[in-house]
Amino acid sequence: MSLTGTPFFVTTIVVAALAVLVPLFLWHRVGGPAVVRGAVRLFMVVVAQATAVLVVFVAVNNANGLYDTWGDLLGTDSHVAAAPNLGADGTGGRRIGEEPRIRQAFTPAADPDLGTGVRVTQLTGRVSGAEGEVYVWLPPQYDEPAYRNKDFPVVELLPGHPGSARDWFTNLDVTEQLAPLMTGGEVKPFILVAPRTALLAGGQDTGCANVPGIVNADTWLSVDVRKMVTDTFRALTGPDGWAVAGISAGAHCSAKLAVEHPDRYRAAIALSGYNDPAAESDSITASDPVLRRETDPLWMLTHAKHPPRTSLYLTGQPGDGYEDGLALRAAAKAPTQVWVRRTGGGHLNVVWKPLVPRVFRWLSGQVSGVQTVKPPATELRNTGPGKAEPRTTGLRGAATGHTG
Repeated sequence: MSLTGTPFFVTTIVVAALAVLVPLFLWHRVGGPAVVRGAVRLFMVVVAQATAVLVVFVAVNNANGLYDTWGDLLGTDSHVAAAPNLGADGTGGRRIGEEPRIRQAFTPAADPDLGTGVRVTQLTGRVSGAEGEVYVWLPPQYDEPAYRNKDFPVVELLPGHPGSARDWFTNLDVTEQLAPLMTGGEVKPFILVAPRTALLAGGQDTGCANVPGIVNADTWLSVDVRKMVTDTFRALTGPDGWAVAGISAGAHCSAKLAVEHPDRYRAAIALSGYNDPAAESDSITASDPVLRRETDPLWMLTHAKHPPRTSLYLTGQPGDGYEDGLALRAAAKAPTQVWVRRTGGGHLNVVWKPLVPRVFRWLSGQVSGVQTVKPPATELRNTGPGKAEPRTTGLRGAATGHTG
């Protein structure tokens, strides 16, 4: 039985109820010596307590998407078949555009909590040596006759750690929030792609980095998943049509990927992220001084040979991402642009979920693709290269008309 979803949750509730009712009926009927009676009654109390804790755990796990499978929970599943040294650009010297096409078969996602239209596939990364599920949602315009010859912009959605590839769909209701905005022309019709990021056994966080001999998480996300999407769907292939968005540890990843690969991503959304990988205690990159430094987006930005042509939108509250965002904004030089928004309320889905429409309106002005966006009534004031601040009126995205 799946760890997530309604059937297992209902089962745990029924078992917990029985674990309480059984002692009520049997408490005074337990026979035998006093020691035996005491041991049996203690066992029934422990079982009742354990099943109650299990119900709470399953409810919290379902609400926050911490663990997707039993293997993720127990730390027994590895999604890495190989981890060769792929060099600085993570391609191993391959010309990705000349590699054989990857036309992946997708099936409708069975879980109704994911919402309508979400489909899933199991992808084996040809370059990275990683493998895992990838969820995809196509915008309302994708199957409309007027758009049959159009290529669409793409956003990769990354969860926190621990976290599930399903998080943006189940906990942030990203499709339910964006579908009407796309239909109404307030947000571009993005293809949403949510790949597995929990690749290592033992519950370790990859930091979306390449670590030879351990994992090529960067290449999995920025090369393998990206190529599969452009080969399978009508998606833009150039960096102007691609962005990445993440929460918590996924926010660290999104900023890192966008700064490191401006040839692959034009923009990133980072909700309550951090710069220093050591902010995540399970990070494999934080344990190595060189990796810790070189996978820090701030270090990347300040040591880049040329300022990357990318745009970042970062949110956080004091002590939880806000100062990291300000540091990136202060370090940014044109053409890098950084927007920072201060939030409050904690490191929680209920804080990030209401931000989805706002940040995707902003994103609509940063990437190329299908032209459907109407200028919203809100806007951003750019105070100079890398120093844009939101006005109290909100956001405006200056969309382009490139269709790829």
